[in-house]
Amino acid sequence: MSTPKVVVVMGVAGTGKTTIGPLLAARLGVPYAEGDDFHPPANIAKMSAGTPLTDEDRWPWLDAIGSWAHGRAALGGVVSCSALKRSYRDRLRAEAPGVVFVHLAGDRSLIEDRMSHRQGHFMPTALLDSQFATLQPLQEDEAGVVVNVSGSPEEITGRAAKALVELP
Repeated sequence: MSTPKVVVVMGVAGTGKTTIGPLLAARLGVPYAEGDDFHPPANIAKMSAGTPLTDEDRWPWLDAIGSWAHGRAALGGVVSCSALKRSYRDRLRAEAPGVVFVHLAGDRSLIEDRMSHRQGHFMPTALLDSQFATLQPLQEDEAGVVVNVSGSPEEITGRAAKALVELP
């Protein structure tokens, strides 16, 4: 990555977007934005109650993230965003065409275990099945990399940074 890029750290809940995002941003020397902070209060209330969001719920959230990414286009940045569906990633690219995705991926049992040990997060483990059901992995025509979430945060961040450098 010779020029600053905006990186979207994506994946289902519990893959470590909020942990890896800031570590990756620090490694790349760019600012980090927490995707959950872009959710309107109604979305957080819905998820806290165990109700999956609809696409209509997600559009304003994705537009807000896309706007942030657009504003960082020449400067670089890292933002976390589940970006589970191709249509969500297309929406982000419509706002910020140069974004690249780091898809944090891993075994469901590992992710569920990590989710069950985290505190103070609004996303219940009960929604993990809906996250996996919704997930559409990156396609060959999408700029991005898939990074396995096994290992320590430092190891995962290292794999992500190396994969980004190797992107054409």
